[in-house]
Amino acid sequence: MLAGDITYIRTGSGWLYLAIVLDLFSRKVVGWAMAPSMPAELVCAALHMAIQQRQPEPGLIVHSDRGSQYACGQYQALLVKHGRLQHEP
Repeated sequence: MLAGDITYIRTGSGWLYLAIVLDLFSRKVVGWAMAPSMPAELVCAALHMAIQQRQPEPGLIVHSDRGSQYACGQYQALLVKHGRLQHEP
């Protein structure tokens, strides 16, 4: 199971948003992306990195919050493309 989340970091230049994907079995960060805003591409990039690194079997459950980035068509299409299911809390 993978879990995704977004956090923000205050820097001298403003806010930086960090999206991570955590492998819940190993408790390791397996995907991440940073950007000065929170578009859907941010979480898609992190998930894409996680899929490339772990190459999980179809049917993997991806857990995330209900934020708009995770509910958007682009993110949902990425899950479908790789045969993943999304579990919502």
